[in-house]
Amino acid sequence: MFPNFLPTAVGQLTEPASIALARSIQTTAITTPLTNQPITTTYTQQGSGGTPILLIHGFDSSVLEFRRLLPLLAENNQTWAVDLLGFGFTDRLSGIAYSPTAIKTHLYYFWKSLINQPVILVGASMGGATAIDLALTYPEVVKKLVLIDSAGLAGGSPLSKLMFPPLDYLATQFLSNMKVRDRVSRIGYKNQSLASLDALYCGALHLQMPSWHQALIAFTKSGGYSAFKLKTLSQIVQQTLILWGDSDKILGTKDAIRFKTAIPKSTLVWIQDCGHLPHLEQPQITAEHILKFSAE
Repeated sequence: MFPNFLPTAVGQLTEPASIALARSIQTTAITTPLTNQPITTTYTQQGSGGTPILLIHGFDSSVLEFRRLLPLLAENNQTWAVDLLGFGFTDRLSGIAYSPTAIKTHLYYFWKSLINQPVILVGASMGGATAIDLALTYPEVVKKLVLIDSAGLAGGSPLSKLMFPPLDYLATQFLSNMKVRDRVSRIGYKNQSLASLDALYCGALHLQMPSWHQALIAFTKSGGYSAFKLKTLSQIVQQTLILWGDSDKILGTKDAIRFKTAIPKSTLVWIQDCGHLPHLEQPQITAEHILKFSAE
């Protein structure tokens, strides 16, 4: 059975990994300074032992992004994935300024409430920018940092120019079009056979959550994640593993080298024959690198 807070379209999922992860999603009420109301936050947790691993998804995504990676990591470590504020299946309350600062605050209080010990923090795409932001602000939270084809060196969003009525609603309507999402999904993979219907449903399921449009508009209007200065990246004190698909058509490959140069204690590993989504396209290899890095 699927949790009853998920949209009914969850029944369209066909891949066993997708179904299993969807069935494991839980909710918890997180108290934060952002609002007087607790924020009902969706997450999943599997495994035990080792240093906890916390997975952070990308832009306009959800914990389902880690359907193939999380079970592999959980064989050796307590492993968590959480839906960021304004994304996934986490509640989108009115009155919150959806922005990187709000996301970081909510994520910190999620960690403090449920984990409360240093973690291996893994951020994919926009989740990499979130992970960097958290590591810089709350270094006590992060034992080690893993960046998977990370955002953070190119700031802002082209959509922000369209975020005024009525174009703001039309822009999100465009993003919710299944053909558009399918095209974006295909750009993310080198192996096009992985851009399946199940992948499309996983990437679009959260669009049916209440206030998806409003929260996405608010986040985009905030400017999203601005580019980190190289001087700022040099202040990251944690050992950092940079994993990067050698055929990334979304962010390219130059930023991988720039991150490696800017972050002092960093190692760059290229994931061969892979696009922007190593955790979905090469999950076994990605997991092996993360677990080896965690154990070092």
